[in-house]
Amino acid sequence: MTATDTPPQTSAPAEVPDAAPAPAFNRRLTVPLLLGATLNPINSSMIAIALVPIGTAFGASPAATAWLVSALYLATAIGQPVIGRLVDRFGARPLFLAGAGMVGIAGVIGAIAPSLGVLIVARVLLGFGTSAQFPAAMHTVRGEAQRTGMKTPSGILTALSISAQSTMVIGPTLGGALIGVGGWRLVFAVNIPLALVCITLGARRLPKSAPIGTESRIDLVGMGLFAAMLTSLLLFLMDLSVGHLYLLVIAAAIAMAFARVELRIGEPFIDLRIFGGNTPLLITYLRQTLTYILTYCFIYGFTQWLEEGRGLSASAAGLVVLPTSLTAIVVAWFTGRRNGIRSKLFVGTVSMIAASTALLALNRGTAIWILIAVGLLAGTTQGMNGLANQNALFRQADASRMGTASGLLRTFQYLGAILSSAAVAIVFRTGASSGGLHSLAVVMIGCGLLLLAVVLVDRSQSLRTAQGEQNG
Repeated sequence: MTATDTPPQTSAPAEVPDAAPAPAFNRRLTVPLLLGATLNPINSSMIAIALVPIGTAFGASPAATAWLVSALYLATAIGQPVIGRLVDRFGARPLFLAGAGMVGIAGVIGAIAPSLGVLIVARVLLGFGTSAQFPAAMHTVRGEAQRTGMKTPSGILTALSISAQSTMVIGPTLGGALIGVGGWRLVFAVNIPLALVCITLGARRLPKSAPIGTESRIDLVGMGLFAAMLTSLLLFLMDLSVGHLYLLVIAAAIAMAFARVELRIGEPFIDLRIFGGNTPLLITYLRQTLTYILTYCFIYGFTQWLEEGRGLSASAAGLVVLPTSLTAIVVAWFTGRRNGIRSKLFVGTVSMIAASTALLALNRGTAIWILIAVGLLAGTTQGMNGLANQNALFRQADASRMGTASGLLRTFQYLGAILSSAAVAIVFRTGASSGGLHSLAVVMIGCGLLLLAVVLVDRSQSLRTAQGEQNG
């Protein structure tokens, strides 16, 4: 070795400073985000147990009190993407606080309402107020994921999914308890303290909004056309008949005007050009619709048949379907930290097809344990598919449009709920008989096979976890 080959002797090498630890997810956000996300499902489920006493109090028919359910669905389906866009524009914090405030006002109005019409107004306010919470939560989680470098914070996403399903389970029970203590008005009044807690925690813990940026205006025309289109479509679906076909024509005409406006302006409410290049996101919306057609067909159809077709009391029917929702929560909890989306969708869809096929064999003499077993299969779908679609959207949506994209996910969920209500109404036209349940099962099997084909054809979601993905 020559001198030139010998490395020069130097002093000890300088110590390389340790790399700065990766920033952690802000756990202080968890409670306000989860509490806010429960406001919509708890209000959508509590009202079921209050319809009869409300109808008695105001002398209203079941058809009239049904508007207390439809009003919230309609307001939520429209409000989620509209308010989600405002979340993208102004940030999560102000919309979260404003939505919670609207929920509190709706609680006050419902608690003192002198008529059914005023109660319906309160439910509309509840629908719009609770529409802010889920887009605000997804927008905030997305911002935290970018700050901390997490690709998919599966912990908080799983908690959001479970909190919604948990409140759907306890909603009827909580509603019954409130009515037992102080009457049906407490079902509305309970929103007042919930809203105050949300406002307090949100004001103290949610990060202040980032600067608005270069966006110059809000697409009010697009929002108005979208709301009018969806209103016409949902009113048609809620009461399917030849006499209401004009609503479908109106919806189609407004849809064309909406597309024309959105494609021509620079800052549209819903950028249809992005959807044109984001087929996986469109497929996620299709899966969400099909999933909730199946889910609500089972919830509405199976529960009604248990009471009328199987001859169980309301309380016994409630106990039979309780394991269904509990299974959904447990399945979501144990699979939440696994990143495989397509595998969850495959297992969940096959489970629902099996549950739908089993419905064909049910009759008035079917043993209780078989009914519970069928419910367990359906619960697996609720736990798997709901979480998988939410996580898929988190990956696929443009970060700057997370609020709008999340709101649209809930819109397609409620579209599925309304379509399932129409299907149940058709097959149970003369009562919830075993024959009607079998007809509903055929519809569900067809819908399930279509969903399975969509899952198998879509290769955008790998069966295996993406390499390097980090968990929250």
